[in-house]
Amino acid sequence: MPRSVNSVASRAKRKRFMELAKGFFGRKKNVWTVAKNAIEKGLVYAYRDRKAKKRDFRTLWIARINAGARTHGMSYSQFMGKVKKSGIDLNRKVLADLAMNHPSAFEAVVKKLK
Repeated sequence: MPRSVNSVASRAKRKRFMELAKGFFGRKKNVWTVAKNAIEKGLVYAYRDRKAKKRDFRTLWIARINAGARTHGMSYSQFMGKVKKSGIDLNRKVLADLAMNHPSAFEAVVKKLK
């Protein structure tokens, strides 16, 4: 009995993968074996960095809140402790935006805490 292969599906799978390789440099964009490895590696990085992005933004927000709090004579930890204790339900993303783009609103929050 002859070996049965589904070349239509195989070709479709390769075509789907090669679409993902658009924009890669050199053989990574047009040689199947090289492109397949590059795409798999890229997808691994994409998955990992979706998680890392959240950590990076939290770090950025903390730095911005700290800078805003220090202009009003408070450290970040003191500021966040008072925010939690006073029951203000603003997350770090919103507080960082206030500190950067709306200093008067951030100052109002600080005055409420003092």
